[in-house]
Order: sequence, then C-alpha cells, then structure tokens
Amino acid sequence: MCGIVGVAGASPVNQLIYDSLLLLQHRGQDAAGISTSHEQFFNMYKAHGLVRDVFRTRNMRSLPGNSGLGQVRYPTAGSSDSVDEAQPFYVNAPFGITFVHNGNLTNWRELREALFKIDRRHINTNSDSEVLLNVFAHELQMASSGGTLNEDAIFKAVAAVHRRARGAYAVIAQIASYGIVAFRDPHGIRPLCLGSRETDDGTEWMVASESVALTGCGYNLVRDVQPGEAIFIDIDGKLASRQCAEAPELTPCVFEYVYFARPDSVMDTVSIYHARLRMGEYLADNVAKALRLGEIDVVMPIPDSSRPSAMQLASHLGLDYREGFIKNRYVGRTFIMPGQAVRKKSVRQKLSAIDMEFRGKNVLLVDDSIVRGTTSREIVDMARAAGANKVFFASAAPPVRFPNVYGIDMPTRSELIAVGRDTADIAREIGANGLVYQNIEDLEQSIRDLNPAIRGFESSCFTGDYVTGDIDEAYLQRLEQTRGHAQPAGEMSTSEKDD
Repeated sequence: MCGIVGVAGASPVNQLIYDSLLLLQHRGQDAAGISTSHEQFFNMYKAHGLVRDVFRTRNMRSLPGNSGLGQVRYPTAGSSDSVDEAQPFYVNAPFGITFVHNGNLTNWRELREALFKIDRRHINTNSDSEVLLNVFAHELQMASSGGTLNEDAIFKAVAAVHRRARGAYAVIAQIASYGIVAFRDPHGIRPLCLGSRETDDGTEWMVASESVALTGCGYNLVRDVQPGEAIFIDIDGKLASRQCAEAPELTPCVFEYVYFARPDSVMDTVSIYHARLRMGEYLADNVAKALRLGEIDVVMPIPDSSRPSAMQLASHLGLDYREGFIKNRYVGRTFIMPGQAVRKKSVRQKLSAIDMEFRGKNVLLVDDSIVRGTTSREIVDMARAAGANKVFFASAAPPVRFPNVYGIDMPTRSELIAVGRDTADIAREIGANGLVYQNIEDLEQSIRDLNPAIRGFESSCFTGDYVTGDIDEAYLQRLEQTRGHAQPAGEMSTSEKDD
C-alpha cells in the first residue's frame, strides 16, 4: 500500500508535491520520493523515512519544474532494505519516463521473465513496480512505432498493459516533453482521483491516491479515475481520457474503507467517514444480538480509524461513549517491527489508558479489525489493568482469514488469529468476555448504501475470493514460503497506524 501523486502545474510544484505527500503519509512510512521535470530533464530525490525527514531545503532546491510525481512507500513485493526500490522509478527509453505505482501485481514474476527473454529489458530490483514500468515503456515503444508519440499511442499502450498485467495497480507516469499519464487497473482495486484548480496562469491538474491530497492543497475534486481508464495531461495542460480496458468493473478494496484511507477522503464517491458511521450502525445490530446490552456500561474506540464506527454504535444502542485510550503519535508502527517482544512493548508505549474511564465498568472496545490478535490481546489486558470489570470487543470488519495479494502486507494464514478458530475461540485468545464481528454482507452494504453503483468489492482477506481470478492454493503457498524467509509483519490495527 502506497500513496502516489502527480501534478501538472503552471508554476513550481516541488513544495506542492511535498505537501500532498504529507497528507498521504498514512499510506506509507518506509520511504518517500519526488521527481520533477524541468527543461527536458528529470530531477529526482528519494530516500528511506518519513516525508519530513527525507526532504531538506537542499533537496527541494534540486527539484525545479512545473510538473512532477511523488510517492510514499509501504513495501509489499520486493524489499524495504534498498533505497533503489523507493519510488519514483525511471527508464530512459522510450522518451524517458518517471513512474509511481500503488498496488501489487500478481503475475510480476512471469512478466519479469518475459521482459528479459522477449522484450529484452533488464529489471534491476525485486520490485513489481519496476516490472510494471518496463511493461508500460515497452508497450509505449511498440505503440509509437519508434516515432512521434501522440494521444492514441499512449492509450494504446495502456490498453496493452491491461492485457498483460494482473493484480492491483494505480499508476501515474510522466513522459519527458509530453505530459503525465494516469491509469487504474480494470477492477479499480486501488484508488485514484483527479483534481483541478484555476490559477492566473491557467488550469492546474493533480492526480492522487486520495481526495484529501487534492483538497488539502487547494484543488477541487473533479472525479475518480475509473477502472481501466487512462488520463493524459499534455505539457500545455490539456486533458484527455479514454477507457482502455475491455471489460472494466469497479470492485474496490474494502479494506481501504475500513482502515487505510483517511476519514476526510472521498473514494469512488463514498465518504470514508460516512462509510465508517454506517459500519457502526450495522455493527450495533450485531452487538445487540450477540451481547446483553445491560452488561455494557460504556463504548470506547481504539484510536483512530474505529472512532466513527464506535460513536455511531454507541448512539444507535443508546450507550455512553467515552475516549478511554490516548494515542502517542510519535511511536513507530508496531506491525513492521521485528520480534514479538518489541511489538508488545510498542503497543504499551503507543496507547495509554485513562484509569477513571475503566475503573469498575464493563466496557465495549471497538476496533476497525483484528488481524494477528497481538494488539487486541494487549489492549484488553490494558483495559483490565486500568480497572475494567468486564471487557467486550467488537470489530468493524469480519474475521481476516486469508492473505491479501493486492498491496496490503497481510500475515500468512498461520499467523492470522481467525484461521481455524470460531468467534468464541478468538475471544478467549484475546482475553475478552465477548467478541462481535461485522458480517461481510453488512460491511459491503455499509459502503454500497453510499454508492449503489458499486456492485462488488475486493474482500478476499475475509472471503478468500480473489477478483482477478488468478489466485489459487499453489500461489498462496508460494507467497507464504516467500514470507517465511522474510521479516514477519505484526498485528495490524488502528493503534499502530498514523491516521
């Protein structure tokens, strides 16, 4: 999962891209990078770390130009160790292209082999993003027949990418001396939206993962990039778009709405905040069926992304709502830390309980999801240590029982607490007096209520159904074997995300 942005401006864009990446920082904290175009040359700087730590004044001065790209990286395929795998990526042929990508290809190994044996292109990292860039570059060369590039050739190249690539991808690319191209996979799994603003020098355009990057920088949200669609903004600021997929169908990742996206974003015309409120209403109905409401004194969220759901749940059931946990935003994300002991220590440092809100009460804790269970167990223990009488737990998402292969670094099945356990078993594992999960039908309906045009979702981590149709048991086993040689990820929860 990453955050990407592209700007076609009428004045220097380095500060603008920097500001937009700060607004997308929640989507990746491993690395950050910016590239700009100036006088037919690309300028680039990227490094490991948060946006505020990566870029200094000298770096910003080295990024002149009125158009450019940026990315904040959260590693999935590939390795987080090498800065070479930070983005943007660059290839010099054809024309010169810089490139940022959010998502994960499921056939990147086959594509990498074909690129070397057939297309004669060498891939220098283990990043699927570099593979996708080279597929696009090759198809662009074929579509232009080695001559002058035009709008039709660009859209033809994107159509060819759709035929070759499988998985999730939202892409922004800049072609030297031509303009910016943005496109989204035919399923629309990963988000991408378009914004504009009028200046004295003309119309400026921005494409970004979330609308908050647009509105936070003074742009108006125009619309979402549609599944399979490509948008081209030339160097004069003229915009053109075309559907480049044969059978596009909007099936966005449901976890974006549950957890990853900021609540002040709008995604595929759905307000993330309103969707989480609706999740709270549906979850409230399940809580009323599964628990005795008379036993619950107070409802508390696990900050931050579960807050809207918890508030709406409490209101729907007529229960008191309290903030029992305070979040320290200056502790690193625990789910990328090595070792169980380190993760447990970090949870305690990142959340602290207000004893007076717990003492002698029966509390219902609401979180956005439960993945590994490590954090949930620690939080329940913290509530009891603060004096809670009984601790109930509710998850705004269903049980996570399958890996995510489209850009979210989920643990393997052996690490997921819900695999092989029913709700009662999981409640005992995390030490709760009772546990309530959201139903998958209710979760999807909470979003569909706000946009009935979304007929399906990428909900594979809950259902095991992968919308691209190319994931089987052999693929999952290879994925788990690969993860077995990598540093394990820890529990993923709102208490571990810089929301």
